[in-house]
Amino acid sequence: MTNSIPELEESDCILVTGSNTTEAHPLVASRILRAKQKGATLIVIDPRRTQIARYADIFVRQKLGTDVAWINGLMHIILKEGWENKEFISKRTEGIEELKKELENYPPEKVEEITGISRADLRRIAEAYAKAKNASIIYAMGITQHITGTDNVISLANLAMLTGNIGKASSGVNPLRGQNNVQGACDMGGLPDVYPGYQSVTNETIAKKFEESWNAKLSRKPGLTIMEMFQSIEEGKVKAMYIMGENPMVSDPDLKHVEHTLKKLELLVVQDIFLTETAKLAHIVLPGVSFAEKEGTFTSTDRRVQRVRKAIEPLGEAKADHEIICKIAKRMGNDSFNYDSEEKIFEEMTRLTPIYHGITYERIEKDGIQWPCTNSEDPGTPFLHKDQFSKGKGTFFPIPYREPAEIVDEEFPFWLTTGRIGFQYHSRTMSGVSPSLQKEAKEGYVEMNPFDAIQLGIEEGEKVKVISRRGTIEIKTKLSFNVGRNMVFIPFHYFESAANVLTNTAVDPISKIPEFKVCAVRLEKIEEENP
Repeated sequence: MTNSIPELEESDCILVTGSNTTEAHPLVASRILRAKQKGATLIVIDPRRTQIARYADIFVRQKLGTDVAWINGLMHIILKEGWENKEFISKRTEGIEELKKELENYPPEKVEEITGISRADLRRIAEAYAKAKNASIIYAMGITQHITGTDNVISLANLAMLTGNIGKASSGVNPLRGQNNVQGACDMGGLPDVYPGYQSVTNETIAKKFEESWNAKLSRKPGLTIMEMFQSIEEGKVKAMYIMGENPMVSDPDLKHVEHTLKKLELLVVQDIFLTETAKLAHIVLPGVSFAEKEGTFTSTDRRVQRVRKAIEPLGEAKADHEIICKIAKRMGNDSFNYDSEEKIFEEMTRLTPIYHGITYERIEKDGIQWPCTNSEDPGTPFLHKDQFSKGKGTFFPIPYREPAEIVDEEFPFWLTTGRIGFQYHSRTMSGVSPSLQKEAKEGYVEMNPFDAIQLGIEEGEKVKVISRRGTIEIKTKLSFNVGRNMVFIPFHYFESAANVLTNTAVDPISKIPEFKVCAVRLEKIEEENP
């Protein structure tokens, strides 16, 4: 996030898109609702009428995969009406003329045709956002999990810069991470092309710094993304895989292909706290521990580094993740993985990571500190880009609209999107073993519009087949006007009726994230067998 979660309460306008905030990020949602109580305008743009949409001052549904078009449409209106922040644009940005040229292609009538959002609603949204003193954008994976995910995010950044809603409190472009400490994992180099602190693996000086500290020879070549790893297994280039705290047998697209690919490995090692669907395929399972059984730090979605303290000793044969890694490293002949405590690991992290340089256990004893924090006197950074962007001036990028990788047709006439519900968490590794949560939401469902159900002769609770070009699942129906006509929604949590059997493996060309949020399906009644 460019800004902080507490700042949301003082926003005058909050635009939420691609985020089922109250169910997936309830603490963030509470700040948003407090802002609304103080008079903020809440705008929700989502293909489904999610729970938070019930509180919105303006709620509109866009057609799946049309985010670039409606964002460009808002900017078109803002420029035509003269609502842009001319001073901010002049002093802090570049490339506005190129952007203006592209935006001429998105008049309200054309955007309405592409997105399904009416011209009147587009104008209302544009005016509310542009005229707010402090406007925040909140988004999640409903924006990123597309072949145009990078385009979507850049477009939102364009919108924020156009109105001067970045580089100040209670504004900004604020992605909500999908799981706890995803931000921390990325900060610490859990990406294929960077070391901790987003330092490029291709930079010779940076690489040498890590080589000296880690006593190891390091490649200057970026690694593989998840989808590239699976492709490399198919090609015989990758023969072993070590999976920690991830369950691709539920969370990755085209699950039949995932299973086929994992079974081709000569060695699959899974490190987790429960025997997940992926762990059941492993040659070796290493028992890790939960957050309550280990020390360390987590970094929240708003860049806040916080202490995690052990509540109980690890149960059974389980060990903290870092202990397992260090033991394996030593068995492989590297004696530099020798730490007296978790704090020693953190000290190494901060020494090698400029954005963490000023953070110590002592300083985060009670309250977390937000990076960048570059020295011991630095209080941290509640919001980014205060006086200038890291590169100097912020650049506007003209982004044209592109259709999703897969669109509906006569054979597959329904749009499918996937997402989360409040009572389950990701692939149910943890929530699936909670009796109380299982009682609330024990099985998956396909949510469909009642008028579509009538047309197909489908009743509430009836089990149907949902079929895509990649596979078929059987799942109960849930009739709801939360989804529009010719669209269905399936929560992805459930292995027994896995939405990701159906989803497309097409990826964003830059981020390599799969297009989980859009694919084409058809629904069929299940014929009863004669006795």
